[in-house]
Amino acid sequence: MIHARTGNAVHSTHGFAHPKRNILALGIDHAMKVADFGAGSGAYALAMAEHLEGSGIVYALDIQKDLLRRLHNEAKARNLKNVEILWADLEVPGGSKLSDGLLDLVLVSNLLFQLEDKAAVLAEAKRIVKNGGRVAIIDWSESFGGMGPHPESVVTREAAYAFAQDAGLTFQKEFAAGAHHYGLVFRNGIPRGGGQAVQSHQETHHHDSPHDSKPHRVTIRS
Repeated sequence: MIHARTGNAVHSTHGFAHPKRNILALGIDHAMKVADFGAGSGAYALAMAEHLEGSGIVYALDIQKDLLRRLHNEAKARNLKNVEILWADLEVPGGSKLSDGLLDLVLVSNLLFQLEDKAAVLAEAKRIVKNGGRVAIIDWSESFGGMGPHPESVVTREAAYAFAQDAGLTFQKEFAAGAHHYGLVFRNGIPRGGGQAVQSHQETHHHDSPHDSKPHRVTIRS
């Protein structure tokens, strides 16, 4: 089961990860269809919706309905009409209820450390990303004295890389996601030999940021 994502609350990422800056590294273009897995209160979902300037669509998925209601209200307050709020248990096969190959990008941010079945979530991300589309992972690199996850819950960048590779995704690049976070981007549909292996922490070179079926929707009640 997916737990509430505390690290992606609208106001809690300042000084840790940087949603508006990080989405530039993801290459999100006009009219793209993207998803935020474990959207929480929506720091990334809202930033992506604003970046798209009313075009495309951002599917914000979470298992916590109270967080989805907050996200719905915030999107409405900002007049963002390209955000779809979806309830989903992403550790269940087909849990997103989105069509195969529908999306250009799936973002999995501050989520893996909270999951029991990390492989299932990345398999679901791969299923709904189109051929040549991307899956991005942003997560804590360490516990940092209790600021982040419990030490035993931290998913290292090397472990995240391994989970993504096992899901059939090909490593594309790493980017600086914040003082205490790593960012990895993978592509779908590229032969495994076409990607590079993620480097150790000492060797990493961060890349510069580059300039159907109907889903099951949450009923939001006031």
